[in-house]
Amino acid sequence: MIPVLHTERLTLRPPEWADFDAYAAFRASPRLKIVGGPFNRREAFHQLCAIIGHWGLRGFGRWLVADKGTDAPLGVVGLYLPEGWPAPELAWSVFDAAEGKGIAAEAARAARAYAYDTLGWPSLMSAVHPSNARAVALAKRLGCTPDGTFEHPDYGHLQIWNHPAPQDLT
Repeated sequence: MIPVLHTERLTLRPPEWADFDAYAAFRASPRLKIVGGPFNRREAFHQLCAIIGHWGLRGFGRWLVADKGTDAPLGVVGLYLPEGWPAPELAWSVFDAAEGKGIAAEAARAARAYAYDTLGWPSLMSAVHPSNARAVALAKRLGCTPDGTFEHPDYGHLQIWNHPAPQDLT
């Protein structure tokens, strides 16, 4: 079962069918070029299913981030460790309507707290495409420090950003 997390403005919850149109529109965006997109609706459907399946296979995963008041889908944030990944990752993607509002940071902090406090993880990283200036800025805002690179066969050159250890968070 996928747990539900709450923050001041957000609910991090399992994806629902009602979220699919917003998710598919995001996946069709030219913004997704750095991760192999844009993607069509069929591909987006399989990618949304993979988000849910990751929870079943790994026991952790990414949540659909929704507005706490309206339940409108705003993005996908959470824990990610696909085959071949260098370490458990805290990943974030927000839909266009959520850009620049602190949504990704708020959701990422909740997901990181879950990884550290509930799962007991001692560390976490984020893999960021160097051309994604907003993601780099968020990594810095979350207190991450750069620690090398990772060459992915599909996504290319990614920067590794290490999150502060649980004991170093204030």
